[in-house]
Amino acid sequence: MEAQNRGRPRGGGTPSEITLSCFLLILIIGVCCVHALEMSTGKIPFLEAVNGSTVLIPCTYASCIGIKNLYFKWEFNDNGTMQKVADSVIPMDNVEPSKVNIYRERVEYVGSSKLNNISFLLWNVTFEDAGVYTCFGKNPKEKDKNHSAIFTLYVVEELRVVDNTLTIIIASCVGGFIGFLMAFMLIKNFTLFVLAKLEEKNKECLVTSSGIDNTENGLSGSKTTPKKA
Repeated sequence: MEAQNRGRPRGGGTPSEITLSCFLLILIIGVCCVHALEMSTGKIPFLEAVNGSTVLIPCTYASCIGIKNLYFKWEFNDNGTMQKVADSVIPMDNVEPSKVNIYRERVEYVGSSKLNNISFLLWNVTFEDAGVYTCFGKNPKEKDKNHSAIFTLYVVEELRVVDNTLTIIIASCVGGFIGFLMAFMLIKNFTLFVLAKLEEKNKECLVTSSGIDNTENGLSGSKTTPKKA
C-alpha cells in the first residue's frame, strides 16, 4: 500500500483528474474572457428616419460575471469630432444610475438597468442629427474591460415608397399555381368517383342480364312449365 501511495500526488486525485480539472478551469476562464463586456446596438444597427420625427437610438450591454460601477457613454461623430451625447455610471446589476448626464438637446434617456438597456430617444430629428452614434461601456469588475458598438442614423425628407410589383407578381403566380393544383386534384377525384360508380352500375347490369339468360334457357335453378300429355 505504501508503494502504491508513493506514486500518487498529495491532494487525493490522480494525474488525469488534475489535468481534467485544470482543463475545465481554463475553459471556463476562456469562455468568460470571450464573453466579456459586450455592447450591442441590435441586429440592424442603422435606421432611416423622417425629418421631424422621434427615434430610438438603441444599445444594450452584457457581461458573464456581472457589472459593478459600469461606466457608459454615448458619442456622436460630428464630421470627425466626437461629441458626447450622454454618460453615467450604473452601480450594479438591476440598480438604476443615480443621474444620467445629457449633453445634447432633444435627448431623453430611456434605458433600464433591469433590462441591461442604455438606449435614448432623440426628439424632432433634423438633418444635422444624421450620422454615427457610438455606445461605449467600461466595467471595472472585469479589470476595466471595455467595448463599443455603433449605430447609424439616416435622416430623409420622406420615406421611400417600396415597389412591391415584383413581389405581387411572384405571389400571384405562386397562388395561381397552387389554385390550379387544387382544382386539378378536385377534378381528378370527381372523375375517379364517377368512373367507380359507372363500373359498379355495369357490374350490376351484367349480373342481372346473366340471371335473365339462365332463366330463359332452363338452366339449373330455373323453373319450367311441365308439358301436357
